[in-house]
Amino acid sequence: MILNAVKLSRSTNPLSRIIRFPRPIYNGSVSPPLRLLHDETNINGPNSNPVVLQMINYALSHARSQKSGESYGQGLLVLEQCLSTQPSEGQCAENWRGIALLAMSTLLYERGNFSEAIEKLQRAENLKQSSLGVRVTAMEAIVGLHLQSGEDDTSSVVADNCLGLLRRFKPESGGGDYSMVKARTNAVKGLVELIHGDIESAESCFKEFQENEICNGSAALSYGEYLHTTRNYSLAKEFYRKVIEVLAEKKDFSDLNALGSCNMALEEVSLAANFALGQLEAHMGNFADAEEILTRALTKTEEFFGSNHPKVGVVLTCLALMFRNKAAQERSSAILIQEGLYRRALEFLKAPPLESEGEETKIDRRDIVALARGGYGETLSVQQNRKGEGEKMKRWAEAAWRNRRMSLAEALDFSAPSNKVLVIDGRTSRAI
Repeated sequence: MILNAVKLSRSTNPLSRIIRFPRPIYNGSVSPPLRLLHDETNINGPNSNPVVLQMINYALSHARSQKSGESYGQGLLVLEQCLSTQPSEGQCAENWRGIALLAMSTLLYERGNFSEAIEKLQRAENLKQSSLGVRVTAMEAIVGLHLQSGEDDTSSVVADNCLGLLRRFKPESGGGDYSMVKARTNAVKGLVELIHGDIESAESCFKEFQENEICNGSAALSYGEYLHTTRNYSLAKEFYRKVIEVLAEKKDFSDLNALGSCNMALEEVSLAANFALGQLEAHMGNFADAEEILTRALTKTEEFFGSNHPKVGVVLTCLALMFRNKAAQERSSAILIQEGLYRRALEFLKAPPLESEGEETKIDRRDIVALARGGYGETLSVQQNRKGEGEKMKRWAEAAWRNRRMSLAEALDFSAPSNKVLVIDGRTSRAI
């Protein structure tokens, strides 16, 4: 075991880099792809506004080029200017105003300013003349931010309001676009129910999703997670792969109904789909594939968010869980690897000190912190000289754990008799 750990520490594998000496891999001089707002778009028809599109793309590119407070501030100023140049009336004008607001909310979200991001999303939601796609996008993102913040009751209310908006809206022509938005709206509610632990209610939200042509992007990912949770692994894999393949091909605007913002934006959905696929391979016992996919997801997460972002800790936690279950099934040991991954994950997640009360403390990404600290505690508890420290961690994690569908012990042990499977939603950093 010690020899294997030494080999790991000397490896060029990204896991050893993270455990021992992580280094930033994001090159600030290279802008990430300009695909933030959409799952698939082409606003290059008669309603095209190339000036606005250029301003939005420039703002996003500039803000992300340096990932600094100054660059994000300058990007927001460009978007404010973009917003102020739009006419106050007309559906086309309001669509572009809505798109600018979605971009602003995403930049605010990336800087951790959730309250202002939600305010911009609410403004987009209230653009009465804009298309249904723009308004649903705004509400979907509001739901996502509330879920990530652990505000489950509020997320449920907003999801219900989104369904109410859908019922009041009359499609202007044909049924294709409306069907896509309907699927997306139902998927938002389904994701809320999944995270709340109500699988039966989630099933009713996804009952029309058997024809996978009617959903894509974030909606397809949510349905895939429902299938994954209910152990329909083959179909879940099909949906995860569909999301990854479709989003990889989309380079520009083509569908107002498939916009995305904040943690429901294209890059986040694509990363989350890869992350979910890696978890699925682990649950199917394909540990080599799982490690490869999750390691790739780790690298992409570092590239997009930065090497010290809390979402790096989310992926590391999942990798540690994968190694735990691999060791259990193969009757081997990977304690040193798990310990290193959990330790680094907790650092990235900025976990509160053990002296705090896990149940009472306000914890960002509570589900993941509880998983990482509980898993770390388990690895220490089997070491005689650290058993006391490990037991203290486990007690803290149990107090912090709030998932309604399974206990922390069940979540950590995939082979447990309960037959429940844990799925981590990468968009919201929540345990399903």
